[in-house]
Amino acid sequence: MTTSSAAPAGEPAREPAHEPARELAQVNIARLKHPLDTVELKGFVDALDPVNAVADASDGFVWRLQSDTGNATDVPVFGDEWLIMNLTVWRDVDALTDFMYQGRHRELLARRFEWFERVEEAMTALWWVEAGVRPTARDAELRLLSLREHGPTAHAFTLRKTFGPGE
Repeated sequence: MTTSSAAPAGEPAREPAHEPARELAQVNIARLKHPLDTVELKGFVDALDPVNAVADASDGFVWRLQSDTGNATDVPVFGDEWLIMNLTVWRDVDALTDFMYQGRHRELLARRFEWFERVEEAMTALWWVEAGVRPTARDAELRLLSLREHGPTAHAFTLRKTFGPGE
């Protein structure tokens, strides 16, 4: 007996079901040691625009949350004025990590504890979004809360424990 995917006579043909294209959303938040306008954070603040420019031009970069200032340092996070957020969308995990661990961003990572408190709870989360969807700051907060409560899942995960777009 053979099977056919053709529709029975008189019925329209059906397209095979497929997953929509996905992009990787990434949020990281940080707890400031000092206000952004202090000399202690000058090195970080001065590096924001150049590092964002590198990100914007990176292969696989899709989007980043920006306020009128051109970055997201004034976007409220969990109602805490000492937290700042970086929310981006990338083609995939490889594109994100290629940017993270090279050049100016890598230099900033090496200095992060000069500017930010060490925090035990999850401050970074990744998740897949439908292509073209731009997550909100609230979406990012909810993904962080999910990761903190449930650990890495397909809903919110980490670079150490990733999930594919269809999982």
